[in-house]
Amino acid sequence: MIRIDKVTKCYDRVKSLDGIDTVIESGSIFGLIGSNGSGKSTLLRVMSGIFRPDSGSVEYDGKPVFENVPLKNEIVYLSDEQYFLPAATLDDMARLYAAAYAGFSAEEYKRLSDLFALPRSRKIATYSKGMQKQAAILLGLSAMPRYLLCDETFDGLDPVMRQLVKRVLADAVAKRGLTAVIASHNLRELEDVCDHVGIMKGGRMLLEKGLDELQDELVKVQLAFADGGALPDGLDILHSSSMGRLQQLVLRGNADEIRERLAAANPLFVDTVPLTLEEIFIYELGGADDEIKDIVL
Repeated sequence: MIRIDKVTKCYDRVKSLDGIDTVIESGSIFGLIGSNGSGKSTLLRVMSGIFRPDSGSVEYDGKPVFENVPLKNEIVYLSDEQYFLPAATLDDMARLYAAAYAGFSAEEYKRLSDLFALPRSRKIATYSKGMQKQAAILLGLSAMPRYLLCDETFDGLDPVMRQLVKRVLADAVAKRGLTAVIASHNLRELEDVCDHVGIMKGGRMLLEKGLDELQDELVKVQLAFADGGALPDGLDILHSSSMGRLQQLVLRGNADEIRERLAAANPLFVDTVPLTLEEIFIYELGGADDEIKDIVL
């Protein structure tokens, strides 16, 4: 478990993190979402022990991360900007990782390099941006960390490779209990991979919840009434739109109860529609488009 307790961090007079509080459960994938400048990268650097927070703490299973060398051996931080030794091949970098991480697995390294089909004897400097991102991911996973902190993991990857990376991460979580934190400026990138999501703005965590919890609290329905038909009273409607007789509603509440109440009003038809992660955040934040329009658009 990662516990982040009232963490603040300033650069000169600019407050990058402003009292961040959250708990990330072991064996889960946590999506950290925010626009550029929201504080995501700073938070990941504090979580990895690169930066010391000005106040507050970050603990892994009760152990502080800053200047804790044994704990850092279980954490891999993948920056948005990859660094590789000059003129290094993938095999050269694998030897470096093996020297730095006691748990590095040569077997896992071979399996992943074959899966990603990267030329191991070719200089990484000649790789494309997407190939370099793949190299960083496979090296990090080959270190067999308990915790993987990723900054813009999917940036620069084509759609096929994005799905492969998501599958590899999910496999590591399921098979060996990896805990992954993935920061992204794009909600859509994380919609099908995360268990929990948090949205950041101006160094603060605006909202942090499990996806199942979010999806259980909001319902999107389409329905139509005959002439004279009307919605029952007492519904908690967050958004409504219509086109002719067809109405589309986003409501807060239990899906089964909402369906029963709507059915009792005798509509011509009623159907529930899945909400996207983007819609969930918009309506969970009370329609505060000014807060998240630069994140979800």
